[in-house]
Amino acid sequence: MASPVLLAHPLQPDLADDLVRLHGAVTDPSPGVRVAVTTSRFGLSAAEMDALPGLEAIVSFGVGYDSIDVDAARERGLRIATTPGVLTDAVADLAVGLLIDSVRQVTASDRYVRDGRWAAGGTFPLTGHVTGRKVGVVGLGRIGQAIADRLVGFRCEIGYHNRRVADVAYAYHPSVAALAEWADVLVLAAPGGGDPVVGAVELAALGAEGHLVNIGRGSLVDEPALVAALTDGTIAGAGLDVFADEPRVPAALLALDNVVVAPHVGSATRETRREMADLVLDNVAAFLDRGELLTPVL
Repeated sequence: MASPVLLAHPLQPDLADDLVRLHGAVTDPSPGVRVAVTTSRFGLSAAEMDALPGLEAIVSFGVGYDSIDVDAARERGLRIATTPGVLTDAVADLAVGLLIDSVRQVTASDRYVRDGRWAAGGTFPLTGHVTGRKVGVVGLGRIGQAIADRLVGFRCEIGYHNRRVADVAYAYHPSVAALAEWADVLVLAAPGGGDPVVGAVELAALGAEGHLVNIGRGSLVDEPALVAALTDGTIAGAGLDVFADEPRVPAALLALDNVVVAPHVGSATRETRREMADLVLDNVAAFLDRGELLTPVL
């Protein structure tokens, strides 16, 4: 009997093993597949959906789903689930770490010491305070709120931009550009999938003392405009965990000393990845047992 579960793309080994053990999951498409399990990195294309005539649901390991052809899924009546909530703390922690690194130039000062410039008598340039900065959060969902909560401990003033006004005490700004003009640091915590929300206009509004942190999606930022802004001093620095064409990062960006980069590791803690795997398993089991998804986005 064909398995109802397809391992559509590579998964972390313990999750793949559990899906094979519990559901006899396979890696080759077949008409009997009802649930395709993928990741936010790989998603699922319309062509892949077409190769699965019995497909009813897509379960993705990750919170983002811009890599899934949502329009194609909707046309085919497919359901989609992701793994929200369980990765909130890990991603928020990294966002704050990138903010601190960008403002205080921790990574740059590490290179300064390792390269022997301190020992040679050099003096590392002064940086600025993190405490008390105005931080604008784009996307005040679970992760955005967790980032704001952490930064309150640094006595930061929080502003935000959302598709809708949230029931929070933080100041709402009607556009990303308006938020950037107000903020010292702009943190992107929104889902991607559409046009960039930060380009030359927003970066100019952020200003020469401003910093950009992106733990949302690479598609949120006009990457050439960001490289130009970091190069010519339009903004002071950036901390980036996500990029437009992962895992490829522009050489011009890597050459800059005022940007710190991470390889999309926001949720990459052992604890979080196990919780994400468990939520994938729970979604698959719930759908196969009773046709329900626990954390649906479609």
